[in-house]
Amino acid sequence: MPVLNRAESSRTGVIFVALLLAVWTTGAVAREFRAADTQAENYPTVQALRYMGALIAERSGGRHEIKVFHSRQLGEEKETIEQTRAGAIDLNRTNVALIGNFVPAMNVLAMPFLFRSIEHMQRVLDGPIGSEILNSFEPYGFVGLCFYDSGARSIYNGVRPVRSVADLQGLRIRVQQSELMNQMMRALGAEPVELPYGQVLTGLANHLIDGAENNWPSFVTTDHYKHAGHYTLTEHTMSPEVLVISLKAWQSLSPDDRIIFKEAAQRSSRFMREKWRDLEEQSQRKAQDAGVTIIKGIDRKPFEEAMAAIYARAGRDTAAAALIERIRKVE
Repeated sequence: MPVLNRAESSRTGVIFVALLLAVWTTGAVAREFRAADTQAENYPTVQALRYMGALIAERSGGRHEIKVFHSRQLGEEKETIEQTRAGAIDLNRTNVALIGNFVPAMNVLAMPFLFRSIEHMQRVLDGPIGSEILNSFEPYGFVGLCFYDSGARSIYNGVRPVRSVADLQGLRIRVQQSELMNQMMRALGAEPVELPYGQVLTGLANHLIDGAENNWPSFVTTDHYKHAGHYTLTEHTMSPEVLVISLKAWQSLSPDDRIIFKEAAQRSSRFMREKWRDLEEQSQRKAQDAGVTIIKGIDRKPFEEAMAAIYARAGRDTAAAALIERIRKVE
């Protein structure tokens, strides 16, 4: 075995230290990031996460990869949000209504009848307001990366067509595990029932609930349409999905890698929108072909007026009131 002299040993030590410093400063340590999504494998948000993972793997030279756990493999959304906050899950795609239990600004985006249209919502999220909201996550244990579309949520049930607020009286309607969604359904005269997303189909099939509220793809891909044949286009919320990374995972990234993650997330958002539009159209056609009664053209004014108390409560928070006003002013 060759023996290094003192000078050679010194040079070898310097080179070794330099290599360690290079790895540390560039974040070159390879890592697999765990991403949670409750939706099925072919759902647009899951496809977008995989697309983002491919971009990150390419941009990082294979150092970083994302492993996507879909179909509630890591738990329901409420559970995965808590795990992400604790750093046990690295990335999480979730609805704003649920993460609003931790990040106050998210509750504003979930407010019923806030957005005039999908286009209005996208202009808000793609502009300065959307950036400010994403930047507000850090004190709560997350970093906001991007928004994903979630269409408009409407009410569906298996008892009767809903054409007015009066038709909702007494119906047991599943809502997300969110106090805001509870308040909204009570204000409309229905009985809100909090159920995890994965239990809604069983609830409908066994008549534990009369109906639920969600967008076209969720209504169809979960087979809810087979047990709830009346879909009313209330379009009461247009709250988006949001992709977050745990603060712990974010702090493990180098400055260069943080740029890679943010840019990949933004590109995945645009990718997701295209997939989403296609799935919405397919889902609506499938529901129609299955004989679902679609109630269009309802008078939305009484529904909006029923939200007065909710907006009054939100208005007591000056920050929320100011954000609501800014959103409404976006043309």
